Amino acid sequence: MSTAENPAPAGRSWTRRLLPWAIVGAWVVLLLVAFPLAGKLEGVKTDSLDAHLPANAESTKVVKLEAELPGGEGNEFVVVYEREGGTTQADLAVATRHAAALHEKFGEKDTGREAPKVKPSKDGEALMLSMPVGVAHGEPSDYADELRETISSPPDGLEVTLSGPGGLEADSDAAFENIDANLFMFTAAVVAILLILTYRSPTLWLLPLVAAGAAVLLSQALVYLLADLFDITVSDTNSAIMIILVFGVATDYALLLVARYREELRTHAAPADAMLAALRRSAPAILASSGTVIAGLLCLLVADMNSTSGLGPIGAAGIVSSLVAMLTLLPAMLVLAGRRVLWPRAPRFGDPAPEKATVWTRLGGLISRRPVFVMATSAAVLGALSLGLLGNTTALRQVEQFVNKPESVVGYDKLVEHYPELGGQPLYLIGSETEAEALLDKATATEGIGHAVLNRSGSGYTEINAFSKFPPGTPEEQDTIDRLRDAVRTVDDTALVGGPSAQHLDTLRNTSDDEKRVIPLVLITVMLILGLLLRSITASVVLILTVVLSFAAAYGASVLVYEHLLGFPGLDPSLVMLGFLFLVSLGVDYNIFLMHRAREETAKLGTRAGTLRSLSATGGVITSAGVVLAATFAMLTTLPVVFAVQVGFLVGFGVMLDALLVRTMLTPSCVMVLGRRFWWPDRLSRDETAPAPEEKRELAGSSSRG
Repeated sequence: MSTAENPAPAGRSWTRRLLPWAIVGAWVVLLLVAFPLAGKLEGVKTDSLDAHLPANAESTKVVKLEAELPGGEGNEFVVVYEREGGTTQADLAVATRHAAALHEKFGEKDTGREAPKVKPSKDGEALMLSMPVGVAHGEPSDYADELRETISSPPDGLEVTLSGPGGLEADSDAAFENIDANLFMFTAAVVAILLILTYRSPTLWLLPLVAAGAAVLLSQALVYLLADLFDITVSDTNSAIMIILVFGVATDYALLLVARYREELRTHAAPADAMLAALRRSAPAILASSGTVIAGLLCLLVADMNSTSGLGPIGAAGIVSSLVAMLTLLPAMLVLAGRRVLWPRAPRFGDPAPEKATVWTRLGGLISRRPVFVMATSAAVLGALSLGLLGNTTALRQVEQFVNKPESVVGYDKLVEHYPELGGQPLYLIGSETEAEALLDKATATEGIGHAVLNRSGSGYTEINAFSKFPPGTPEEQDTIDRLRDAVRTVDDTALVGGPSAQHLDTLRNTSDDEKRVIPLVLITVMLILGLLLRSITASVVLILTVVLSFAAAYGASVLVYEHLLGFPGLDPSLVMLGFLFLVSLGVDYNIFLMHRAREETAKLGTRAGTLRSLSATGGVITSAGVVLAATFAMLTTLPVVFAVQVGFLVGFGVMLDALLVRTMLTPSCVMVLGRRFWWPDRLSRDETAPAPEEKRELAGSSSRG
């Protein structure tokens, strides 16, 4: 019976009236506590390469040993002077004055280091000086402008460029300046526009947006606490991904909940009763969806790379915040707002369900008539897109991480051009102080090393700067690093080689190892969750295969776009692992939404009819959810770093592929081809329910309309 015919007892009625207010009040208190904690997140972020690498990486050990040397750990800046036609004595005098001024402002006097020497290039067109700056001066971004001011106002025709590892880090920090606030505002605006277009309501869009914003704030507070308590690595990139993830996933859950709430308002007089019914019917799918993404993210904890393993709990905190907000705050606000918030399409109590044909019923009719053809065609399209994997999949070099070349990368190009014997940036060799001369001789004699010089000694250690003949990040430089590591350990078995290029090499190798651990674990975890939710081994295997094929297609298409449209010289080393994680866990989400409803309908109507009913009922909301999630990830493409652009495009395109092709055509056609066997070994695979008479009429109508 309806709520109108059976009114709730007085005590229960009061409880239902007060509960939404209590939930909103609790959220207000929670956000007041979370706000100052979220504001502290910026202070625990780091984007230095050594913070991202595992503690056992050789280049990470070098960073720790540098702290024990006189002057401590520092950042190496390189100033490049270039004049077309050749530098002059006046240019040399300017560079020498700059070296003295830099040493006066930033030099470590207690180390005994003299002012940096100006080194002319062999072609006579450039000068360079290398300036180490200690950590006492802060992060490179804190003083980069002061460095530039010190070397400003060169003579006409002399170009001065600030480069080196320190310059690269300063430019990287500048690229992410205020990124969280800007990304929050831009993403919120995009989500608001999409919600307005989806709901076509002047008010309804605001409630999911407020709930999503609250989830972002809560997640930032949680991440700060995780970083403070457990010392996880929080990078600007990970923080940006979390904001995108929270907005996208939270909005997806909101769309699913509101769609079910609309249905229940036709059969319940009181909005509170309709919301309880909507939560009972949609919460299992939302919980399974969030559980899949959380479990997938937590698989990253097995990664050695600190930045990768840090993304696991950071992303999980975002998903948990989204889940709690969309299952508590949003329902409470919807109930308090009443039916009027759905105007002008507010369902009335007693209204029949709409019976008009939709694109989803017509699509269902097509799939029902020719399931094998639809399945084969969909798989063929995905297979064709996967051929893009034959394109350029080489790893990006460190100096190729920016969409547009900043000053530091321009400086590297000049160093490579005018100082080919130096490669572009130094390798830092640290060994026993008693073996300093022998280590210097061994480094100088190593194949691929163009120049080596003693830098400093103390506390039992010596540091040598060795310059490869090859540009940073090239295979030739990487081979040189391996040879240098092997060579110096024949003199001192404790000697280590680090520096930015060595860190990049260690990043590539550790990321490759992480892929071998994380990807299989994600597959197994997601498959287990699907099996538990759908109670079917066959269903979980089929759905996993569809999303893996979808990932291959999205990745292949993305490679073609990166190479031929955007002109990127390669792929970020972590793109495969993170792209796989997001597309498998998020792609499975839409299959969960579809097949959870299909299971519910199959119990009443049978596999074929139940799948068609599910496709018709969920088609619009899942497509809207896919568009919103794809659009939010696409916001990453606005950032000035290649990694963000590549992740944003790959996940955005892959989500649309899942929502528009895999979930709408490939998955339903696979179910219809397999029939009741899709549910094996669940009882649905043995007890096939025949379609009800009204369902037969509906199927016949959809087929004729198709």
